[in-house]
Amino acid sequence: MSYENVLIDRRENGVAVLTLNRPDAMNSLDAGLMRELPLAARELADDEDVRCIVLTGAGKVFCAGGDTRAIGKMADDQVKSKAPPKSSFEKRAAWLAKCSQASRVLHEAPKPVIAMINGACAGAGLNLAGACDIRYAGASAKFRSAFIAMGLSSDYGGNWLWTQILGTGKARQLFFIDKKRDAQEALEFGLIDKLCADDELEAETMALAEQLANTPAKGMFYAKTNLNAVLHQTLDQAIEFESRNLMLCRAAITEMRKRQEAK
Repeated sequence: MSYENVLIDRRENGVAVLTLNRPDAMNSLDAGLMRELPLAARELADDEDVRCIVLTGAGKVFCAGGDTRAIGKMADDQVKSKAPPKSSFEKRAAWLAKCSQASRVLHEAPKPVIAMINGACAGAGLNLAGACDIRYAGASAKFRSAFIAMGLSSDYGGNWLWTQILGTGKARQLFFIDKKRDAQEALEFGLIDKLCADDELEAETMALAEQLANTPAKGMFYAKTNLNAVLHQTLDQAIEFESRNLMLCRAAITEMRKRQEAK
């Protein structure tokens, strides 16, 4: 499938790079990008030849969040217009929830997803980074939740994602206090996993992506399945679930060895 606002680069090593492609607008989320992103993410999540996904932004910015110009214009038009809105509140909320499924697809993809954060990472862009399994950032990256300063609450699953990553206390700090953080502060706070020199960000991210892509696919699948499932399980349930999955991994290894010996 072809897209206008995202780029997909499938590489021979099992890595696919998914790029937000609105560099002239700081890769902010407008209606077109919001529609396409969950579709592109699902395409890569379902592609068995792709064993690791890297999410990044075109140009010098990862994602500045929602397109504030487009949002502001819509708000102004609604204020000035005496006509009722073209769509109901319920339909607008449902549309946002549908677009926000991009976060769920990235979080639940049966393969590792790495955020390669170049430049500004704010608002919904920050939450998309939170949907990834691992976050690498360049030294010039900047981070901000941004919602509360505009009188907004979070979207794209950010409340759930960052509570899981940071814990309740830090997640509240993240969203209540609209603090701008540089890359070092983001590392210390827990927003990113590794800080890289800007000119080494891509090389270090792709090295990790290739390493993860070259791990046994079934083992990685069940490892991520376990980590996602445990968010909703008791310890006893987790033990039973992971025991079953470990045995499935062993069965897959045995089957692979049988095929190799048969050649």
